[in-house]
Amino acid sequence: MGAITLALLLAALAWVLVVGNFVRERYPVSAWYLTGYPVAVVRVLGSWRKVALINDLTVSRRPTCGRVGDLVVKGEALRPIAPRISFPTATRTGLRVEVRLHPGQTPAPFIAAGDALAHAWHMHAVRVSSPERGIVRMVATAGDPLERPGIASAPAVLLSALLGALESGGAWVMNLRKEPHWLITGATRSGKSTLLARLITQLAPQPVALIGIDCKGGMELGLFGSRLSALATCRREAAALLGGLVVEMQDRMRICRAAGARSIWELPEKQRPAPVVLIVDEIAELYLSNGTRGDRAEAEQCSTYLLRLAQLGGALGLHLVVAGQRVGSELGPGVTALRAQLGGRICHRVNDPGTAEMTLGDLNKDAVAVAQSISAEEKGVAVCTGTDGGWGRARSHLTRPEEAKEAAVKYADLAPELPGLASALKTLEAEAEA
Repeated sequence: MGAITLALLLAALAWVLVVGNFVRERYPVSAWYLTGYPVAVVRVLGSWRKVALINDLTVSRRPTCGRVGDLVVKGEALRPIAPRISFPTATRTGLRVEVRLHPGQTPAPFIAAGDALAHAWHMHAVRVSSPERGIVRMVATAGDPLERPGIASAPAVLLSALLGALESGGAWVMNLRKEPHWLITGATRSGKSTLLARLITQLAPQPVALIGIDCKGGMELGLFGSRLSALATCRREAAALLGGLVVEMQDRMRICRAAGARSIWELPEKQRPAPVVLIVDEIAELYLSNGTRGDRAEAEQCSTYLLRLAQLGGALGLHLVVAGQRVGSELGPGVTALRAQLGGRICHRVNDPGTAEMTLGDLNKDAVAVAQSISAEEKGVAVCTGTDGGWGRARSHLTRPEEAKEAAVKYADLAPELPGLASALKTLEAEAEA
């Protein structure tokens, strides 16, 4: 009888483990609420005082004149006092705890203790912030939310692309209506090309015009040529294409002015021109010159056109997505001026600190440090800006070039014709033949 009971217990335990793994794999959020969160609450509340003591997060009471109480012996406190914490609140990916600081305490020691807290609570990471004076907020994530970015979801919205997952567990969305222009940087094999493929895959089914500038002979963006309304593969073509876009922008200005509208989104739907998304790969190729007069003139022309589009294009449905391996001040003042107009920022692993500084330095110094800590194994991981003005780590969904190419072919008939751009490129070809 004892052997049968033991066998039944072992079978039940194996069943629980199998079912538990299945639930955690298929329904991670439900599994966290049912099993992970209660255990984590016990760990947090049970270990808080000890963790606070070890990491110098406590304070000691000092004696007051004329009083003798539970104060000090030989200058050392009898019982250091840990700051009071709130009851851990569950989130989809972990939990949140708020700490009320003692007078004189600052958030710095709590930020430094983030790794120690994560180890003590058996969590993947603990991020510490201070939303208001005297309060420290600790947000713990139970697992790595960037491990499976493909499970994130978001509603389909015009000019919005679901790129992957945020470190907070939410969906990583690039919304060009909210932030019209973006700068993307990243070294070779960091995930930049995959991100562009994901962006094109998401925008291909939408009624938008996609335009590409790829001065590497079209090796990257040429794969998606069937969905692109125009593609420039050298700087000379890029200058002509950008000039055509500036003319298109001026035409849209006249339409809005005649209708008394401040943007194309205030126009009646039948009169509204199609939104345009210009994707520039390897921006440095537009700015570098070999020193000859003609070469410098082309580079300055491209710089001027891009800056005008960035300054005026947002309200007119003209959006820029500028990408490059290196974006530094050595490319000239035109790049710095353009960077100031690109409010959306995405920085993958980079080979030089200057590119990380150029991408994120004017937003937050901590973001620059985090971007520089991305390892070569973390492909697709990046530091990005959020709609709330903050920043965070994110990871793009793995989209292979073949998938993006299939999407481009599938939705090729949705590519709007832009006569001005086609005319500019044909004129350039005619001049070259002559």
